[in-house]
Amino acid sequence: MRRTISLFIAIVLILVTLGVLILASASSAKYDDASYFVKRQLMWLALAFCAAAVTARLDYSLYKKLAVPLASVSVLLLLLVRIPGIGTMINGSWRWLRIGPITVQPSEIAKVGVIILFAWWIARNQRRIDELKRGIIIPFSMLAVFAFLLVIEPDFGTTLLVSSVAVSMMFLGGVSVAPLIITGLVGLLGVVILIFRTPERMGRILAFLDPQKYEQEEAWQLINSLRAFAGGEVGGVGFGNSMQKYHYLPEAHTDFIFPIIGEELGLIASLIVVVMYLLLFVFGLRIALNAKDDFGRLLAYGITLMVTIQALINFAVVTGCVPTKGLALPFISYGGSSLVICSGMIGILINVAHTGMKSPKKSSGNPFKDRARKV
Repeated sequence: MRRTISLFIAIVLILVTLGVLILASASSAKYDDASYFVKRQLMWLALAFCAAAVTARLDYSLYKKLAVPLASVSVLLLLLVRIPGIGTMINGSWRWLRIGPITVQPSEIAKVGVIILFAWWIARNQRRIDELKRGIIIPFSMLAVFAFLLVIEPDFGTTLLVSSVAVSMMFLGGVSVAPLIITGLVGLLGVVILIFRTPERMGRILAFLDPQKYEQEEAWQLINSLRAFAGGEVGGVGFGNSMQKYHYLPEAHTDFIFPIIGEELGLIASLIVVVMYLLLFVFGLRIALNAKDDFGRLLAYGITLMVTIQALINFAVVTGCVPTKGLALPFISYGGSSLVICSGMIGILINVAHTGMKSPKKSSGNPFKDRARKV
């Protein structure tokens, strides 16, 4: 397990370092000050390291007491973004709170709030998780609150991400499959209806289905993203030599930073990045399987899934496999809130791993143990 922890930390550090380097290139054409975003990212990185150091040393069992308060604070912050003068609208979405010179994204805080809340609830009700009320009604009601507040921002990408992680945690916690699928599909249907009722989202769907037709409109980013990967070929055009960052790819420093990696460093480097996220997923699962109790196990599953599913969605978006969504690439994309929260979650995961090494495990180490017991 010590080797797993060491490799896990090493991969995160490599991704963060790569993120700063690529950000220096991708954002160099954004402002007159070529290092503007890098300097801000480095300041956030200092806070991120502090967050990871604190959460890595803090006993994760403390989050059982903080589950409801943290979830409540997350909901409050999601409400505040909709208040003019407090929340800030950027590109048509109310997703940010401006506190002096600092801009905070409450949806990032909501991610960890949902993970801790669901880990606490499922572990606390493990013996009665098959009951309709405790296994379906209450958990989905809690999720509906977060999903509604995220949808009205609007932030459909984060809504789908948070919902998929919460439902996965419920499944791994032993909730019956049939009602889980039915309720999940009903919720998904609601999101789909909202998408079809939103012209901007419908435009993204149409652009996804026929990128060439909408090349000068909604598909602009996707087309230039694919051109970046094509231009990089196997070995890349060289660090700092990207052409797409020169205003062809508007979000080259945030959501679409991965195509810059593909263009400058090539296919091989891009695949290495994908493999590193895959390793984070494998190591995270191993940490979860070795957790000392059900709460730690579910906490580790939730964090692992939140980081890696978000990376998977980002990869799918920039390669044209799914419609465009505003989700950053964890540890690499520019964004202080994302970097600090992801680092804090990694610290929690490390604490789960260290605690599992020191204590006898109460869980069986089988992610499907509750389902197996029922059979």
